[in-house]
Amino acid sequence: MKMNSVDKQMNRGEFLRDLGMSSAALMAFYCMGTLTACSSKSDDPSPSTGGTGTTPSSGITGNANTGSGAINFKLDLTDSNFSKLKTAGQYVIVGSVIVAKIKNGSVVALSKACTHQGTDVQYRSGQDDMYCPNHGSEFSTTGAVEVGPATSPLTQYKTALSTDGSTLTVTA
Repeated sequence: MKMNSVDKQMNRGEFLRDLGMSSAALMAFYCMGTLTACSSKSDDPSPSTGGTGTTPSSGITGNANTGSGAINFKLDLTDSNFSKLKTAGQYVIVGSVIVAKIKNGSVVALSKACTHQGTDVQYRSGQDDMYCPNHGSEFSTTGAVEVGPATSPLTQYKTALSTDGSTLTVTA
């Protein structure tokens, strides 16, 4: 900041001009993602390490993308891409859906996009919930909002495991 060399005081115009520039610089850093002040917790537990962010090319048949119509797909749980779903605490992201084997042993399928700003949610096995790493929203394994800023639930899809446990069907 500039100081008046005669009396070592800044006039009001200089103060407001410098304040405006400082605020603009701070906002620019924030908008570029350099500053992250949105998460409400600094001690958020890490999500389960059982996830994958891409849809594998093998072991899936049907439609897993909401942009292509109703969700209706099958996962081959004997395929290495999806065999992790036989273990509680593991999850995969398939198209527009997150599929997780939760603590009680059942398999759930929910829309993967956080309803706040669309970031992919992750399954946290320790908390047995879905967590958005962008702003800290938390969802139950049924998709209900537990902690905001999200206000709308995740879409829940039906899951059905074949009698031999080798195929998982997910439908809208």
